[in-house]
Amino acid sequence: MTADSRITATHRLDHFLARWGVDRMGHRVEPGLYSLGSPTPASPVFVSANYTLSFDALRSALTGHDGYILVLDTHGINVWCAAGKGTFGTDEVVGRIAATGLSSVVEHRTIILPQLGAAGVSAHEVLRRSGFRVTFGPVRARDLPAFLEAGAGTPEMRRVLFPFADRIVLAPMELVHAALPTAVAAVLLYLLAGPVAALGTLTAVLAGTVLFPALLPFIPTRDFSTKGLLLGGIVALPFAASLSGDPVLPGWANALLALAPLLLMPAVTAYLALNFTGSTPFTSRTGVKREIFRYVPVMAAMAVGGVVLILLLAAARMTGAI
Repeated sequence: MTADSRITATHRLDHFLARWGVDRMGHRVEPGLYSLGSPTPASPVFVSANYTLSFDALRSALTGHDGYILVLDTHGINVWCAAGKGTFGTDEVVGRIAATGLSSVVEHRTIILPQLGAAGVSAHEVLRRSGFRVTFGPVRARDLPAFLEAGAGTPEMRRVLFPFADRIVLAPMELVHAALPTAVAAVLLYLLAGPVAALGTLTAVLAGTVLFPALLPFIPTRDFSTKGLLLGGIVALPFAASLSGDPVLPGWANALLALAPLLLMPAVTAYLALNFTGSTPFTSRTGVKREIFRYVPVMAAMAVGGVVLILLLAAARMTGAI
């Protein structure tokens, strides 16, 4: 199979659809060995995931370079996430080397893997089982030309960054995933508690899917869950103030109305924030599991408490108790 470094309008459309979660698992290339340019048996071998964004980032970064791209079957998942899941892993690397007959294509015995794939690959096991030595390239594909010229990575190439552009580009997919349940919840809350409650639902979701990645480094606390709870609490404050100011209602009713968004909105925002643990280099698999077991029960209890309060207040209004 062959590849080139051109990114066409078709590729850009594919990237756009992938970012918005359209046919999420369909954005993949065929696993195997690709020739880039006019490689020789001495040309370098680069390893990639079969997610189109990963593959295209690699080949476009190698404009003017000849080589081979060994594409692993990561089921359409990017390098970082696939390494965590184990599909960008030792067994797949060794198996793909054998399946493509790589040892008969190149005369050297070195393959260059993306640094973010290191979590899933045991270099010494790959060497023992395939005879190929693993070299980990830079974090960012765009640094590969400089890496190849220098023959090694600089500290800056090795540093994992997660700038605003990389964080906010994750928001569209999270928005798409949350769109249907958000719409249903907003309609139900509109019927039960009015437009302010419906707007609170939309605000909590936007906080968890857009504001959270945008503000991630600036929100205090370490865990994503507590970051989300804090952000959700902040955006809930105006709604609590708005719902607690009805002069017709008794004080206890206003207090319960204020408490409902303070329970429900932070829980929603924190749950959505927790989804980003699988999309960033900030977290580890064990850290994610710890967060899930520690905070998801708290989120669930808060969400249930908020919903119960809304239902009780709606019932009280319907029966004329308040």
